[in-house]
Amino acid sequence: MRTEQELKGITLLGDHHNTYPDQYAPERLEAFVNLHPENEYLVTLDCPEFTSLCPKTGQPDFGHIIISYIPRKLMVESKSLKMYLFSFRNHGDFHEDCINIIMNDLVKLMDPKYIEVIGYFAPRGGISIYPFANYADKEHEAFKQQRLAQMFGQFAERK
Repeated sequence: MRTEQELKGITLLGDHHNTYPDQYAPERLEAFVNLHPENEYLVTLDCPEFTSLCPKTGQPDFGHIIISYIPRKLMVESKSLKMYLFSFRNHGDFHEDCINIIMNDLVKLMDPKYIEVIGYFAPRGGISIYPFANYADKEHEAFKQQRLAQMFGQFAERK
């Protein structure tokens, strides 16, 4: 069981009086200590109900966001991630921007060994957009390039 000291920075989990942000709120992200930093393992978080706004029209965009990372010392707390992703609801940015912003905020929070963020956005005007962004430390650079190449192939096969 984790100690109070290990849970010190976790403020949203267990709080039943949370207010949901109505503007982009990276400060909502919280991290906790990875108790297994010696292990190379993957964490995947799935958000099938992501929404943001078109920066030009203000109309809603709907997407499915998948975040996968190899942790180093810190990991993202899932309730804080949920509230952070919810903060995009009234945020006006293109799909590609949202995916890169999410990745950059999580890199800043956790300093993972590797992270990727994929967005599967619903069609608008008959076109679906599937942005992919990834980041790796020096030891995982080859894996980063391999995953990027795989994503090119995956999206080409969806035809």
